[in-house]
Amino acid sequence: MEVILKADVKGLGKKDEKVKASDGYARNYLFPKGLAVEANAQSLTEMRNREQSNQHKIDMDVAAANESKEKLEGKSLEIKAKGGTNGRLFGSVTAKDAAAAIENQYGISIDKRKISMDDIKTFGAYEIEIKLYQNINAKMTLMVVE
Repeated sequence: MEVILKADVKGLGKKDEKVKASDGYARNYLFPKGLAVEANAQSLTEMRNREQSNQHKIDMDVAAANESKEKLEGKSLEIKAKGGTNGRLFGSVTAKDAAAAIENQYGISIDKRKISMDDIKTFGAYEIEIKLYQNINAKMTLMVVE
């Protein structure tokens, strides 16, 4: 009997896969526990629609990431900080500060965990990398000024 899994089943398959299972296993274990549904025309159509919906969401996310990359790639970001003598800062500039500055200057909201940079403790120019999506990264120059 062919079934569509609603959850991962060890030894059988992953969620949303169409697999073959013995009749007894399907009727006595998978169906009562809600782990699978019979692979009929309606359930196959629902599965295809779910896959298309997921693919559409991924395509939209990739398009948004590419648009953000176009806006940010190669641009400079300026952060003002207070500092003492010898060009040292009072405190440091972190990824949280960079994320807030990107939102203020470019209007793009980015999670601070997506920005890869070290804590900056002196004035100057630094290269930062922003992970927008899988394999879509943008590099910017971060200028720390007084």
